[in-house]
Amino acid sequence: MPKSKRARVIHATTVTKKTREHKERLFETIRECIPQYQHCLVLTVDNMRNTYLKDVRQELSDSRLFFGKTKLMARALGHTPEDSQADNIYQLVPYLKGAVGLLFTNRAPAALLAYFAELSQVDFARSGVAATREFVIPRGVVMSTGGEVPAEYDVPMGHTVEPELRRLGVPTRMMKGKIVLEDAPDGASDNEKRGYVVCREGAVLDSRQTRLLKLFSVCMSEFRVHVLAHWSAATSDVTKVEANPAGAAGLMDGLDEE
Repeated sequence: MPKSKRARVIHATTVTKKTREHKERLFETIRECIPQYQHCLVLTVDNMRNTYLKDVRQELSDSRLFFGKTKLMARALGHTPEDSQADNIYQLVPYLKGAVGLLFTNRAPAALLAYFAELSQVDFARSGVAATREFVIPRGVVMSTGGEVPAEYDVPMGHTVEPELRRLGVPTRMMKGKIVLEDAPDGASDNEKRGYVVCREGAVLDSRQTRLLKLFSVCMSEFRVHVLAHWSAATSDVTKVEANPAGAAGLMDGLDEE
């Protein structure tokens, strides 16, 4: 019996695979920027968010920011003194590892370093990242921030959330219209008696934990931009700024390449 067309699944979003022409165009654009700008910086981003990166692009609208395959960017700059597209710019290639980008600009590197040092946006953590601290839901009435602020400044969590809390593994029940975290079982450790442990510092978060943190408005991710090194056309020197931080290995899925 033929398959009914009514059973077809139509996806609302599609991801267009980068073509060879797209990659070559990015390659050529990077090379065109080298003689047009006085400085080239290698950047890495902690906890990438396209929303915040767009704000950076808007602030640096007089510059060009590229994120793409590191091998392609390295090839565009050149690997050796012989194929380097500008004097010593090939010395940036060792910094093109992990999730990094190139920023071409005429602004002074010192001004950009100061801008990035102050740039910080907190956000909810995503699965796969390490928890920056421990979070425990205290026993008793469950408050909207899970004990993050004093009780006199907090309110009980809405009763409609209780089914989701139980689905996420939190042992709660309704009592007089309020969500209550059940008492610790007999023989529980002192740590368990404190409340329900959502995560511990340094542990890798899964999707269940990140959902719980979001329900309690707990942010554990910080969007930051680091400069690893920069090259200046006037001196042809490459200056190392800082070591490649842990965030440089983060995923860049869904990131705009330019």
